[in-house]
Amino acid sequence: MSDRPAPVRRTPQEPVALLLSGLLGAPVDEAELAEAFSARDTAAEPAPTGLDAPSADSRDEPVRAARTPSSLDALDEAVEALLVVADRPLDLLTIASALDRPVAVVRQAVERIRDDYDGRSGGRRRGFELRELPGGFRLYARSAHDAQVRHLLEIETAGRLSQAALETLAVVAYRQPVTRGQIAAIRAVSVDSVLKTLVARGLVTEVGRSEETGAVLYGTTDDLLVALGIRSLGELPPLAPLLEGVEAAHADAR
Repeated sequence: MSDRPAPVRRTPQEPVALLLSGLLGAPVDEAELAEAFSARDTAAEPAPTGLDAPSADSRDEPVRAARTPSSLDALDEAVEALLVVADRPLDLLTIASALDRPVAVVRQAVERIRDDYDGRSGGRRRGFELRELPGGFRLYARSAHDAQVRHLLEIETAGRLSQAALETLAVVAYRQPVTRGQIAAIRAVSVDSVLKTLVARGLVTEVGRSEETGAVLYGTTDDLLVALGIRSLGELPPLAPLLEGVEAAHADAR
């Protein structure tokens, strides 16, 4: 009696079906999978032993072949869809949870998308870009097209901040942490109502109290960074030379 093992027979229920489904991100046609295995098994020879036995790497070849460009395209499209509809920055964990994919895989997809938008993948650069912000990733029109975008959106709308609010917000952004009195001294007008508006909009918040006077200190929030499309306050443009008098007013307010 021969000690040679019998040919290995596989069935459509083996784990490869699940692996293919996970890698491709789409349902597997079990009928086609079964037919493929049947055709392969019909011509299968007895499993070799010893040095002739297939290595673990060769057994994994069908799985490797499943990592096709089309599967990556489908993932990238799904990530793009989430970024387009989101009204806030999306972090990698949120995207991964929504797509039921590993965070590392989603990170690679985000990098591919960003490279594609920036023209580093062989195509043309897009009019928009994917920026990484404190709260995650979000799509923005490129700054080179700010004028056209402003014209289209007609910035002068009732919903925008008033000039007084913008000036007060600028003082807080550049001088934070700053007290209400210091803001008023710089602007030379009362800022009570304007400051309340900025707090209500989520652009300014209380960040502490002055050690000298106990007055409330105000600073900007991450929502302002998101609204401006920047990652930190360090990316704000420098104050114009015409505002050099602000330094003196700020010192007097102390």
